Amino acid sequence: MNKTVENTYKLKKFIAEKFELGALDNESLVQIIELCGSYLNLKTISDYARDNKISYNGTKKFRKIITLFNNKFVIDNE
Repeated sequence: MNKTVENTYKLKKFIAEKFELGALDNESLVQIIELCGSYLNLKTISDYARDNKISYNGTKKFRKIITLFNNKFVIDNE
């Protein structure tokens, strides 16, 4: 297992354990999601297209799109 995969596993396990023990609450999880979103520069396809003055379809064609919480987002952290 490479180090990134191992660290991801450990981090997910840590968050799950702390949440289940009550050491993290919903607000904590929201803050973690917001932090991750900022590192990813996560935007909806529409927001990304508007901010970069390109079409919605152009965004879908040339950018990495992920589905998260049943919504499609662009990752642009390069």
